[in-house]
Amino acid sequence: MRPDLQQSLAHSRIDPAKLGILQRIILTTDGTLTEILEAFLYEKIRLVKLSEGTVSIAKKLPSLDLDVGHGVIERRVLLQGKISHSNWIYAESLIVPDRLDDRYRERLLKSQESIGRLWLEHRVETYKEIIDSAREPAGSLATHFPISPEDYLLSRTYRVFSGGQPIMMITEKFPEAFFV
Repeated sequence: MRPDLQQSLAHSRIDPAKLGILQRIILTTDGTLTEILEAFLYEKIRLVKLSEGTVSIAKKLPSLDLDVGHGVIERRVLLQGKISHSNWIYAESLIVPDRLDDRYRERLLKSQESIGRLWLEHRVETYKEIIDSAREPAGSLATHFPISPEDYLLSRTYRVFSGGQPIMMITEKFPEAFFV
């Protein structure tokens, strides 16, 4: 198993042997989640933007090699079935816009496409490093899924590198009851 993944799972105390097959795939691979979901669900997935905007970070962010005041794009989205309208994944991203190609950055901000689809469309070479996995109560995110705030979400957080530098950090969360 990859060292970054071993460290993440050990820290979170999630036992991969106790996960469903798709849960394990989502938490332990660095594949494009949209395509994985479409293959498993046999349904096209669409992106629903909940919020997106540029902010200056208030504290140093070592995972993206950023100092206080650097501008990032904060983005919150749902990956939703096009036919079922079921929300499958909630994702939060911090994106360093000045480290992106101009055309990619423009499409990211103006389109309703997932980050993974845009990587493919623009042939962005990436390396992903998983930095965290977690199991936590859904809290206010329960409103996006058919669960209660006390139910648990599973998540993975990873850094995305391109051109040798970190360009974004993404956290993807889904109900523990999904994909078992």
